[in-house]
Amino acid sequence: MRITKFPNEFINAIPVLKSIQKAGFEAYFVGGCVRDTLLGIPLHDVDIASSAYPAEIKEIFKKTVDTGIEHGTVMVLDHGEGYEITTFRTESTYQDFRRPDHVTFVRSLEEDLKRRDLTINALAMDADGNVVDLFDGLSDLKNRVIRAVGDPHERYHEDALRMMRSIRFMSQLDFTIEDETENAILANAELLEKIAIERIHVEWIKTLLGKNPNAGVAEFIKTNLYKYCPEFDQYKEQLNKIAAIPNLSLANENQCWTLIGHEFGLSPQATTVLMRKWKSSKELINQVEATQTALENETGLLNSEVLFETGLELTLDANHIKHLLGDNQVTDQQVIERYDALPIKNNSDIALTGTDLIKELSMHPGPQIGEILAKVKKMILNGQLKNEHQELIKFVSQNY
Repeated sequence: MRITKFPNEFINAIPVLKSIQKAGFEAYFVGGCVRDTLLGIPLHDVDIASSAYPAEIKEIFKKTVDTGIEHGTVMVLDHGEGYEITTFRTESTYQDFRRPDHVTFVRSLEEDLKRRDLTINALAMDADGNVVDLFDGLSDLKNRVIRAVGDPHERYHEDALRMMRSIRFMSQLDFTIEDETENAILANAELLEKIAIERIHVEWIKTLLGKNPNAGVAEFIKTNLYKYCPEFDQYKEQLNKIAAIPNLSLANENQCWTLIGHEFGLSPQATTVLMRKWKSSKELINQVEATQTALENETGLLNSEVLFETGLELTLDANHIKHLLGDNQVTDQQVIERYDALPIKNNSDIALTGTDLIKELSMHPGPQIGEILAKVKKMILNGQLKNEHQELIKFVSQNY
């Protein structure tokens, strides 16, 4: 098969391939960039593999960076762009189910491709658009099938994260997993415990953000991978509920964890504990706690105080979850209009500060200052006070 219409990312990188070929070596685009081009999906990056060893790549190009030279990867800087060139390689045994004990550089494209995880990721393309398909990946792309290269048990023993990647691609591309590959995941699921939770986390969220997360989550449960993820083993029923949500569609990681915490029946604080075990960032944890709190607030998302405390973007995330769960009639436009109408949108907008109370009303610093400002904020948001300095000073002087 030959690709005749190249995306710009390939067009810009072709001179790099041709420079390598001119020096007497092979060079190909490989992996996901070839797969996504065939599927008509925008490219995120361009991977290049070559028969040239790292030292030979550094002789061909004037500007290079040793980004992963121990694994055969050198970055070539060309016209302001960086392209990672990785030498064809084979890998030894994987005693820790994560990384090869050592890699061996080879001159054979076939040897390089057969160590890859899935047939659809084991495709290569030369500078003229000719696709090299040694493992029937083109057929699997056409039939929308996820299939391991060679023996799936071997592939998953080499890197147990590949089991999560298989399910992630199933969800992302809306493909199905063929039986032998699925059975191998089920048989080797416990190996996932060997993998750092940070790596599992990435694949899990990509699964939830995929084109068909319903199928991805269902497969995650069916293959028992959920049992080897932090805390998830006790929430099979709740995970099944998530998999059964009609037209499940999530736009960002905040929505993912908010939905998980809510469907698991966790308080926002308990969701925080769960997310820490998944090594989530503090910023994301704070966002999820605020979003889940808003989602579960009985006064509703159009409440001025809820909107103020949560902010527009996180309130819209909570509104999306409500729509997914079928318990909300509020539109995003209503949320936006209500937010735009708020008299204040953050604490700095309040026309009164603690310093004002100390200087103008001779109040003593202490907890009462915070209590007064909280009361004033609430009354402004509820339309009981105008956000004008003199009116606020007058209110405080008459009531405290």
